[in-house]
Amino acid sequence: MSARTILVTDGEQRSALALVRSLGRAGHRVHVASASGRSLAGSSRFARADHAIPEALAAPAAHVDALAALARSLGAEVLVPVTEGSLLAVLPARAQFDGVTIPFVDFEQFSAISDKARVLAEARAIGIAVPEAINVARREELTAEVARLLRYPVVLKPSRSVSAGAGSAAKHDVRHAADAAELMRIAGELPASAFPLLVQRRIVGPGQGIFLLRWDGRTVARFAHRRLREKPPAGGVSVYSESVAADDALVAKSESLLERFGWRGVAMVEYKLDAATGTPYLMEVNGRFWGSLQLAIDAGVDFPALLVRAAMNEQPAAVTGYRVGARNRWWWGDVDQLLTRLRRSRRRLSLPPDMPGRLRAIGEFVAATLAPGRNEVLHLDDPRPFVHETLNWVRGR
Repeated sequence: MSARTILVTDGEQRSALALVRSLGRAGHRVHVASASGRSLAGSSRFARADHAIPEALAAPAAHVDALAALARSLGAEVLVPVTEGSLLAVLPARAQFDGVTIPFVDFEQFSAISDKARVLAEARAIGIAVPEAINVARREELTAEVARLLRYPVVLKPSRSVSAGAGSAAKHDVRHAADAAELMRIAGELPASAFPLLVQRRIVGPGQGIFLLRWDGRTVARFAHRRLREKPPAGGVSVYSESVAADDALVAKSESLLERFGWRGVAMVEYKLDAATGTPYLMEVNGRFWGSLQLAIDAGVDFPALLVRAAMNEQPAAVTGYRVGARNRWWWGDVDQLLTRLRRSRRRLSLPPDMPGRLRAIGEFVAATLAPGRNEVLHLDDPRPFVHETLNWVRGR
């Protein structure tokens, strides 16, 4: 494998840190771009430098211009945008990155797979179970009469997690409603950019991710994990996760879904296993690197290195085997979710009925501290990112 000069965006993200460590260990010259120029990934010993550029959501055009200039000055051969905001800014502007490989699909394909309503419709068409839902195009469509007809609890999901505006973009979070009154209240608080809005029946059960690298019609790598804890506790980013054997049927369905979008690159296909029936319900597809990327790498599936090899026409052999039972813990994220559990009521957190109480949550946190597993950020051969994150966490208290 030839050494490449690679530029990774969004150095504040844990996935960017996993990318930098993976690609640096593979012998590549890795540079980081971040809003501050002093980021989590940029503090890694595997990063050649951390370059400050405008943030993608606040100033997408300036973000692209700065990245293009930086790529030219570094002689970058590969650019890896990490967040959805950066991808939505960069992909329509490929012409500004002449000679630079961006190992993702075209903007139209990425935009399509980022539309949750469209993804669920395509999934339903090929027999993948999806939650009962209504699609609310405008706030005015969600009347009290409509709200009374729904089965509760429900989840409110903007069809697009990131929506473009005039010269900027906005990120939207998932919300939960226990009844019609709460649904109407939350819908009234949402900005207009959060619509179209999916209102889905809430599926209670463990989350499972199918992670794939598809290239030219074949699966180069696959991996699966289950979420043990999330931040926020009712559902969000994984803070404690475990590698599991990939269910062949679920992998095949996920591959078929990605094929309907002509997918090439990495993707996380996220499911919830209904605790009552065991049915896997599709939640969404993320066409980018995911937060718990380090777990896959630790378990033996080096997605970043494989993606670069595939994009540079090195045709890597398919990787389907990995270590099952590997655990990875984002320490400060897990601390945050525990503090949230202790400070707020179950109702305020919209916790599902199977979520443990506070005393058990403390016990599980302590047990995880004593159990075998790897700290996602703290690596003894690369300790600076953990120091960086710890200082930021303390300053934020």
